[in-house]
Amino acid sequence: MEDFFKKREPYQTGNPKLNQLIHELIHQAGPGSNADLAEELVVTALKVHTDKLDRGDIKILNTALKELRHSLKLFEPYRSIRKVAIFGSARTPRHSPDYQIAEKFAKEVVKKGWMVITGAASGIMQAGNEGAGHKKSFGMNIQLPYEQEPNPVMLQDPKLMTFKYFFTRKLMFLRESHATVLCPGGFGTHDEGFETLTLVQTGKTDPRPIVCLDAPSSTYWKDFFHFLRQQLLQQGMIHEEDLDLMYVTHDPVDAAAYVTNFYKMYHSMRYIRDLLVLRIEKPLSEKQLGLLNQEFKHLLKKGKITQSLKPFEEERNVPYTFHLTRLSFYFKKDIFANLNKLIHRINSFEGA
Repeated sequence: MEDFFKKREPYQTGNPKLNQLIHELIHQAGPGSNADLAEELVVTALKVHTDKLDRGDIKILNTALKELRHSLKLFEPYRSIRKVAIFGSARTPRHSPDYQIAEKFAKEVVKKGWMVITGAASGIMQAGNEGAGHKKSFGMNIQLPYEQEPNPVMLQDPKLMTFKYFFTRKLMFLRESHATVLCPGGFGTHDEGFETLTLVQTGKTDPRPIVCLDAPSSTYWKDFFHFLRQQLLQQGMIHEEDLDLMYVTHDPVDAAAYVTNFYKMYHSMRYIRDLLVLRIEKPLSEKQLGLLNQEFKHLLKKGKITQSLKPFEEERNVPYTFHLTRLSFYFKKDIFANLNKLIHRINSFEGA
């Protein structure tokens, strides 16, 4: 316990004079609770300079930081609103059933108080933005060797961002969304889908609903799941539970309900050292808590799932969660897909 709270070595330039100048510079920029981190950013910039990196390397760092700063600033006022990222082919024509279903899904999820994030291009992305409307839409376009104009919905919208790098764009898709919907698409759609699946499967991002949505006449996702079972599952490359991370449907209304119901009772999670803390909207009864301990005993490294009505001291930086109930336990961290099952079970206790 003492090692955890032991103060780490300061991240500085190694030059006391420079360190003092940085400290004074940040102080002159104005007060702020994150002044220490701002100082570290300046230290990193100076280290990049003194490392004498190739100019191309420094350009990558510079552009990536600019893109992240701008997009984080843009999303910040909307952080209290849940958002769904919609992916699919830019080549899907307007008359396609997949286009129409994506548009209807966006309409339905916005009715439930959510917002939509797309890649801002044509096809499925335009369908998502049209369904949501520009006021409830974000667009994250990407610079490509050939010209890719933003779709008409997002073209003049201040919530449109244009990225040079895919990796910064992908980070923002995951950072700012609470759910992922995959419609039929090409390499890019599967890239985003597998990125999301990998991060959820390995516990590098929080559990989330991942929906595979296509038209009733389509076998797109059916064929995809056949490949996953025949090649990945049968050869032991994934667990059976990993397939449960995805929900397949042809119904956009059902897809919207699945996405929003994931957060019916469950709110968010975090780790406090080895303790996993799930934040939920309402307390569970003793009977319900007992059922969780009985049904999900295999998830526990030791002890039991316990309930608390008060936040942990380590959560003092997120006051907007203080009203939530906490379920905490020592998670085995083996099959993270099991967390989704636990969340679905907690959601079945709505009205506790």
